[in-house]
Amino acid sequence: SPLRKPLGLRQTLLNTLVSEVNCYSEKKTVVETAGSRLTELSRKEDCDVVHNLIMTVQDRYRKLHQRTTERGRTLEDVKKNAKQFSESWRLVVDWMTEVEQTLDTHKEIAVDHEEIKLQLTEQKDFQKLLRSKRPMYEATLKSGRGLHESSQSAQDRQHLENLLSELRDSWDTISGKSMERQHKLEEALLFSGRFTDALQALNDWLYRAEPQLAEDVPVGGEKDMVNNLIDKHKVFQKELGKRAGCIRTLKRSVRDLTRSSTADAHWLQEQMDELEGRWEDVCKLSVSKQARLEAALQQAEKFHRLVHSFLEHLAEAERVLKYGVIPEEEEALLSITSLSFQEMELESIRCLSEEILSSCHPDSIITLKSWISVTKIRYEEVQTWAQQQGQRIQASLSALEAEREKLQRLLDWISSAKEALNLRDQEPPAEIKTQIITHHSSLQVFMEELNRKQPDVEHATKSCKQKLIPKQQASRSTLKLQPTVVPLPLENLDPQTPQLSQLVSHWQKLWLLALARQGRLEQHEQRLQEMEEFANFDFNVWRKRYMQWISHLKSRILDVFRNIDRDQDGRISKKELIDNVLASKFPTNSLEMNAVANIFDMNGDGFIDYYEFVSALHPSRDPYRRTLDADQINEEVKCLPELFSCP
Repeated sequence: SPLRKPLGLRQTLLNTLVSEVNCYSEKKTVVETAGSRLTELSRKEDCDVVHNLIMTVQDRYRKLHQRTTERGRTLEDVKKNAKQFSESWRLVVDWMTEVEQTLDTHKEIAVDHEEIKLQLTEQKDFQKLLRSKRPMYEATLKSGRGLHESSQSAQDRQHLENLLSELRDSWDTISGKSMERQHKLEEALLFSGRFTDALQALNDWLYRAEPQLAEDVPVGGEKDMVNNLIDKHKVFQKELGKRAGCIRTLKRSVRDLTRSSTADAHWLQEQMDELEGRWEDVCKLSVSKQARLEAALQQAEKFHRLVHSFLEHLAEAERVLKYGVIPEEEEALLSITSLSFQEMELESIRCLSEEILSSCHPDSIITLKSWISVTKIRYEEVQTWAQQQGQRIQASLSALEAEREKLQRLLDWISSAKEALNLRDQEPPAEIKTQIITHHSSLQVFMEELNRKQPDVEHATKSCKQKLIPKQQASRSTLKLQPTVVPLPLENLDPQTPQLSQLVSHWQKLWLLALARQGRLEQHEQRLQEMEEFANFDFNVWRKRYMQWISHLKSRILDVFRNIDRDQDGRISKKELIDNVLASKFPTNSLEMNAVANIFDMNGDGFIDYYEFVSALHPSRDPYRRTLDADQINEEVKCLPELFSCP
């Protein structure tokens, strides 16, 4: 059979997968053994990681094994159903092919009245046979629809659609040919001049059809049954449409007969009026039944959706409760509990089933009640599992609630800490050293408390995933972050919930605020220290230290000046001098350098030439002072003769 080939291929693939899964059981055992050895030799935090990894492997392997087992059972069931469908489909199609050939080889419509009646009797017998085969046809059609709904392959669905279409087309063909022959025989009976027999045949047909169309005839039920009733009604409507021509022909013939003769005119007219009245009633009932069938189909489809959705949810809940690991997320836990206690869904199914059963077709009552029984039993089974797991689920929910409260307490503490830092930043800067020491002490206490809170924050964010950073980007970021003294905490975390994102963001901002305050306090302390040292500033002491530092570098004053004078124009600005000395390793500060630059700038033009630079560092080598000394020596030399001429 075409259906068995893909099923056989899937069974082979599944057997291969089962064998592979069984082979991995040994590898799983090796991993568990290695994990046990690692936990004996590792630290506590590493043991937790190894234990979680082993639990993950065991859980995933158990789920895979369960899925393959379920898949195998499903394939066996589908294979069995496909075999039954193929065999019944072949039997029905072969029978319909044989019947169609028989209909094509029927004798021509007779002319004689007795022969026509005999052919009508044979035709009625054939219709009884056709009606007896209809349950088998409907069962095959239902089986094919079930396979089509459960099929997941587009190729299989298309193949099943083709088989079902061929089955329906063959059935419609023989039904149409049977109705066509019935119609021709009734017309032949009418044209043979036996109006009484024609009237009687039509009345008998309407008499048989009218009870089936009555308003009190139940048309509800499950989806397949309603679809079958709709198909039957469509066949009836086609037959009703074809008999409309017979009614018109019979009506014209009776009208002509009543005009030409008056012997049986009154009786024929009464019979015709009765026939027309019944015909109109049947047409109205047919339209009414069509509307009731459409409403019943909507109910049946809704019931079908509710039941299958309910059973799917229960199956998923049962799988999680029986074999799955209790999830850590609150939404997943609540989804399990909601799946386990879907009383509202079950109640809606019960109400809808009662509504359908109130106008249900007898053949569908057992099926509907069985579906109701199945939903109740499955609900009770899953509810039992949920009650068994309820304690664990409740414990997990309580733990999540405690974590949420702890997280909220951390957020509240961070918020209050940020407010405290902002208030301290708004305080006026310290003017004396004791105030600086007080500020440092309070900040130190705050930083210690911040460090004590760090493990709590890390524990609260342990469920966050690590950001995936490409290798090149990671190496670049590492190079960039090397100068940073304190790395940003929780930098590589990727929070999954808004509350965790808020915690990570606020914690990082608080950490940066604390570091910024620490930096400002250190700068202010350094500034005060510089001012304190500058109060006793002595340029001669500074000059001697600077000259010793230059000597230690084994440099000349000219080399130092040229190093500062980048444009080699023979002079430097005060800013260049300050920046260069501060950038070097010479121990000084900006306050001292501002005073030094003013001393170096002897003429006050804002620039320092080489002679000013040398004169400030070596006062004895001042070229201007050297000229004055020469003049003084000359004057003293001139006075020497006067000294020698004295008695």
